[in-house]
Amino acid sequence: MSMVEVKVPDIGDFKEVEVIELMVKVGDTIKVDQSLVTVESDKASMEIPSSQAGVVKEIKVKVGDKVAEGSLLLIVEASGAAATAAPAAAPAAAPAPAAAPAAPAAAPAPAASAGPVEVKVPDIGDFKEVEVIEVMVKVGDTIAKDQSLVTVESDKASMEIPSSHAGVVKEIKVKVGDKVAEGSLVLIVDAVGGASAPAAAPAPAAAPAAAAAAAPAAAAPAPAAAPAAAAAPAAPAVNGKLAHASPSVRKFARELGVDVTRVGGTGPKGRVTQLDVQNYVKGIVSGAVAAPNAAPAAAGGGAGLNLLPWPSLDFSKFGETELSPLPRIKKISGPNLHRNWVMIPHVTQFEDADITDLEQFRVDSNNANAKNKDAVKLTMLAFVIKASVTALKKFPTFNSSLDEKGENLILKKYYNIGFAADTPQGLVVPVVKNADQKSVTQIAKEMGELSLAAREGKLKPTDMQGACFTISSLGGIGGTAFTPIVNAPEVAILGLSKSSMKPVWDGKQFVPRLMLPLSLSYDHRVVDGASGARFAAYLAEVLADMRKILL
Repeated sequence: MSMVEVKVPDIGDFKEVEVIELMVKVGDTIKVDQSLVTVESDKASMEIPSSQAGVVKEIKVKVGDKVAEGSLLLIVEASGAAATAAPAAAPAAAPAPAAAPAAPAAAPAPAASAGPVEVKVPDIGDFKEVEVIEVMVKVGDTIAKDQSLVTVESDKASMEIPSSHAGVVKEIKVKVGDKVAEGSLVLIVDAVGGASAPAAAPAPAAAPAAAAAAAPAAAAPAPAAAPAAAAAPAAPAVNGKLAHASPSVRKFARELGVDVTRVGGTGPKGRVTQLDVQNYVKGIVSGAVAAPNAAPAAAGGGAGLNLLPWPSLDFSKFGETELSPLPRIKKISGPNLHRNWVMIPHVTQFEDADITDLEQFRVDSNNANAKNKDAVKLTMLAFVIKASVTALKKFPTFNSSLDEKGENLILKKYYNIGFAADTPQGLVVPVVKNADQKSVTQIAKEMGELSLAAREGKLKPTDMQGACFTISSLGGIGGTAFTPIVNAPEVAILGLSKSSMKPVWDGKQFVPRLMLPLSLSYDHRVVDGASGARFAAYLAEVLADMRKILL
């Protein structure tokens, strides 16, 4: 065992960089090439890897220190062959310095006078490919020479690519998520006379100053840290500022699906740390973090999470296709369904209700009224609505909604039941108001009227508002069970599948019974598993013997 010094490797043309994050602590066991600290210039942030494997015995720098090539970072207790490596060995230099040349160097580009000129990615050191994580200009912008155009990122460094020409942006050839390498075309500039590119990269040291003087948009240090996940364009940032985070933190955020611009930084200069990202995710899961651009702060699930972009394919190359626009109702309901599924932690409880006697009563009642043209035809759904009201009264939590902040439960003293109606235009949910004050016959009559209005497209907005609880019945189609999506701001929804005859043990023998599958989905922030199971079991009991409604 021996003590080995780990120093800053070659960091290209930068004389000094600032330590903005310590990524290890005394006592940590580290590996070769493991990132130790994050450093930052005015154009790039980069992680300094270790040249040794071993145990960290002493850290020689702190956040805010200025370091340069050869600066001592830490003392490592190395073992075996690792101890023989030179303290400032070049192996560590390979990943980090690549960040430096990319930031300030101007791209080799065609000599330009006035007219269209291609601006390409300059020498980016040892990195073969980097990912575009931010486009900092748009078509029509007037840019200055050395102004930052795009931010790119590897697994070890983020860097800004400057322009080799001054002029007007005519065409942008890259987008967020693209992979680029040295020589990749970034954009077309209508260059002004005499703005030709330098032949090579000897001007990096002067580039930061030139960029700061010529382009206010590129001068601030904040853009050095990319603000957006690679899979999606940058979202509006916290307090209108871009996220300030190291490459490893942004990578960690992307792995969790977090938009790092939504995360408040607690590190130096407001830098976002890994702990900040973890705490942000915990806040989303607990509902403590508000969903951006969403009214219910309590619905925080998925607040700042980025999904992968929707696949875009040319399906016609696989065969014949036809374009069919979505109906208006589906266009309206789609975003609501997506919000509810993403923001509400769903649990679905399954139960079977014995409706043998109830179905016989329903059939007998309809047969008795068959000759009466004015008689209302009773449906099983009407009985389920009535039974659901009884269950809601016994379990009032199901007849509630979370308030805006997610801090209080609003318990409702009325019982309005929505039911999903399938129409040629799509799914709508009419509402039977004050179902507790109506008989099964009255409910069936009102359902018939609302269903007819829905099919004819004549439902009024008030006909679809104010529901406390929703029922979605697929019994007339088929299926054994499904997971209905809770219709916010309600906290539960009941799904009905097709009833079927099943052998049921009565204690002595198996007897045929007509069983109705129930699928109860609920918001787990409001309803726990035990309550969900009790509600479903009690509802099944009521359907098995409707006399319980009288109790």
